[in-house]
Amino acid sequence: MNTVRRAAAALTAAVAVLGTGAAGQAAAAPSPTPSTGKLPAGLYGTKDPTYDGVWRQSLSFLAQRATGYQPADQAVEWLLGQQCDDGAFPAYRADAAKPCDAKTMRDTNATAAAVQALAAVRRQSAAPEKADRAVKAGSDWLKSVQNKDGGWGYSAGGASDANSTSVVVGALAATGVRPVDFTSAEGRSPYDALLSFALPCTDKEGPGAFAYQPDKTGKLFANADATAAGTLAGLGKSMVATKASPEQAPTCTDLAKPTSERAALNGASYLAKALAKTHHLVQPPMPGATDSAEQPDFGNTADAVVALSAAGASKEAMPALEWLEKNSATWAKESGPAAYAQLILAARATETDPRKFGSVDLVEQLNAAGPAPKSPDTSASASSTADEEDSGFDLWWIIGIGTVVGVGIGFLLSGRKK
Repeated sequence: MNTVRRAAAALTAAVAVLGTGAAGQAAAAPSPTPSTGKLPAGLYGTKDPTYDGVWRQSLSFLAQRATGYQPADQAVEWLLGQQCDDGAFPAYRADAAKPCDAKTMRDTNATAAAVQALAAVRRQSAAPEKADRAVKAGSDWLKSVQNKDGGWGYSAGGASDANSTSVVVGALAATGVRPVDFTSAEGRSPYDALLSFALPCTDKEGPGAFAYQPDKTGKLFANADATAAGTLAGLGKSMVATKASPEQAPTCTDLAKPTSERAALNGASYLAKALAKTHHLVQPPMPGATDSAEQPDFGNTADAVVALSAAGASKEAMPALEWLEKNSATWAKESGPAAYAQLILAARATETDPRKFGSVDLVEQLNAAGPAPKSPDTSASASSTADEEDSGFDLWWIIGIGTVVGVGIGFLLSGRKK
């Protein structure tokens, strides 16, 4: 669940449309600013928001609320302004004053992330009723484009995939809706779709993993990105997941009648094994790439840390978290607010201080990436999601907030596709 996935999805689409000859161009980094040459007020980050504007804004909100900060009203208004009249969010709208039309590419991932973010900030926003309406409209739109199998694709009507289905499950969790009750006209729930992407423990290449989608022949292939997302979704968690207790070593077990929770625990088992050797995941090669060297995947490693901790396997997650502390600074600085948010959520899930994340104060860096948020003493009591288990602050966070108030130093936290 990260900015890289949002951009990669768009770039992959470009390759599909333009052909393999465009692979080199598609793999290039997005331009630093949108075509207008000016970034809109209220937006987090300084790079081109075309592929990830709503996504990175939403992750920033979630990470800030997880630390007690409330995003600036200007930032909330920008996100609200991105929503189409039908409730959907595109990846980014350069001209929010112009109504969405049939050419506006609605994005289930952006919509689900925005629903989670607005659900987290609405009570402390300047216009809570407006935010409430936006959350409901977004949820209603997601319901209207749910596929027959109970899942979602990246765009409305697209074939279901594990990542998109998982981020929508996160939105349901954040708004207090049980995924089993969010069914298609055919009576299929998101869990029905999610289980269709789960590999059995007997699979030689990826025992217990989730696939992104089946290939053209219907075969499933393990995908670490989809597995991190599917593990959280199978547990009914949003992106703001906390450490589960008691601890349990992740194992893979095939049941005669599969359940979403068992599939999630199987996914955690796959992630633990994938991280055991190098403590990080690797990026799949980009189309047209000639460099065969494996590159670390910082964003998905952070997602895997959250997933493992939510599954009760924080012990297995800690080496990866420590690897991120030592190695992610350059990546986060280059990638921007969504990266800082992912690292903060990983720190939160493992009860690690994000203000001393290696050599980086993640809270400070995220807060500096957009309009200055409201300080924790005005909003720290607010819950970060509507889900009771993942909303609000546990004892560890309360102690951290007390430290900030008492001595003026921080122990707070600031703040997916193919």
